Amino acid sequence: MPNNKITGDVGEQEVCDLVPCPNCKKPLMTLPKNYPLYDLQCTGCSFRVQVKTNNSKPKSEIFGAGWEIIDKVLKSGFMIPPLIANYRWSENGVVKQTIIFYPFIPKSHLKKRQLLPTARRADYKMFNYVGLDKLPHFVVFEK
Repeated sequence: MPNNKITGDVGEQEVCDLVPCPNCKKPLMTLPKNYPLYDLQCTGCSFRVQVKTNNSKPKSEIFGAGWEIIDKVLKSGFMIPPLIANYRWSENGVVKQTIIFYPFIPKSHLKKRQLLPTARRADYKMFNYVGLDKLPHFVVFEK
């Protein structure tokens, strides 16, 4: 299993363990693997969210996912899913963590990119979330 997959799975479970639903405050739960667009949903209401975990301090640009599915969703008139970014890093030997909820991601904050022909998934089209520091957000957990 690739390291990014492990980091993502652990990060999703951390969010479930540490953050209640931003809408109704009930527990969040993971969705089945490879579920399109969303990673978690609320156990009490219809809230769903995409989760991205980064082993770094909060930053303005993070990796997103595959471009094809988000492109189809946008062309169908749907909005980009809300995002929870789970940041973990070590500072002077102390583990720090900040989990940030971005309720609205405009299309202008997605940057399309393509993997290199030499990559394991050669020429795969993906996107990054950009300008996160300029979007409305809520810090939902910090240590």
